[in-house]
Amino acid sequence: MNSQLFSNIKGTTRQSLFLVFLIAFFSNTYIIFAQQKDFIVVLDAGHGGKDPGKVGYKGSKEKEIALKIVLQVGKLLEKKQNIKVVYTRKTDVLIDLWERGRIANKANADLFVSIHCNAHSSQASGSETWVLGTHANRQNFEVAKAENSVILLEDNYKANYKGFDPNSPESIIGLTLMQEEYLDQSIQLASIIQHGFTDTLKRKDRGVKQAGFVVLHQTYMPSVLIETGFLTNKSESTYLNSTIGQQKFSESIYKGIVKYFNQLSLNSVTTNNTIVEKPKAPTKEIISNNKDIQFKVQIAAGKRKLATKAYNFKGLRNVERVKVGNIYRYYLGNTLDYSEILELQKFARSKGHSTAFVVAFKNGKKIDIKDVLKKS
Repeated sequence: MNSQLFSNIKGTTRQSLFLVFLIAFFSNTYIIFAQQKDFIVVLDAGHGGKDPGKVGYKGSKEKEIALKIVLQVGKLLEKKQNIKVVYTRKTDVLIDLWERGRIANKANADLFVSIHCNAHSSQASGSETWVLGTHANRQNFEVAKAENSVILLEDNYKANYKGFDPNSPESIIGLTLMQEEYLDQSIQLASIIQHGFTDTLKRKDRGVKQAGFVVLHQTYMPSVLIETGFLTNKSESTYLNSTIGQQKFSESIYKGIVKYFNQLSLNSVTTNNTIVEKPKAPTKEIISNNKDIQFKVQIAAGKRKLATKAYNFKGLRNVERVKVGNIYRYYLGNTLDYSEILELQKFARSKGHSTAFVVAFKNGKKIDIKDVLKKS
């Protein structure tokens, strides 16, 4: 065997040994890099098809103006990295209110923004942004009732809405429970958008309000309904019907969503480059021999102190916050049952906490879970 061939064999052997080492090393551990999930925004143009919505000055139709604004907002958002846009409709068709919510839920959306135009028997004017809530007064109820009445145009609406009556205050009150955990974030977004209308567009500020909108009730994420302006007001209708007016509203709504997205990003925690032990199959010994060992799921860690509210942790409730040095660690669950904590870990990951991992505590002090598993 000549020296050249011997050198090639040695090089191949070194590469093979290195590959074997890597396989052996990673066979017991996962290195998980948190992948940044797209921030999904569902844009909903109110009404459509046989439902024109509000009809105002010179026959202006809510369904047409809302759609034009939605498409422009979407076009702007689609240029942003990490933001994905989903539309409930992109053409002049009627989409049932329950279907709009289903689209958002199926997309696992982070935001639902429904765009509308207003109307009144007077020359009322101004912009307002709504979140779901019980009507604070008769006027709010009437606004919600007008928007909800579209369900009467839908096929089989009694079955789809399970007895909901858009004319009943009692039905409206029952809508709020599902959206309650997202209310703070909905108000945050609504306030940002409303400030944009007032400060930048110089529209009359009608405020952030709460009422029982069916379309908001159907969604499982922060949701707002925007009333851009009054089509029954000559000046406002002309502005909303104009190219410049639609452009200005679109840009303002777009900037509001991006500002909310940026604020949310600043308040988030990161778990990048976290080395996570591969969970081993639970055994009866692990469960029975460690009555003094408590298991938890660590879902996040960071320097920012977050309120342990569901909206900060992708809907997870009962999150525990513990400060260790300059870092806040966020835990889910507390159990002696290893198999139970593995199920909780699986659940946390399904909610978007892809790097969630199991940790162990003894007498209140964190211990190496590998030692627990070895002893078992």
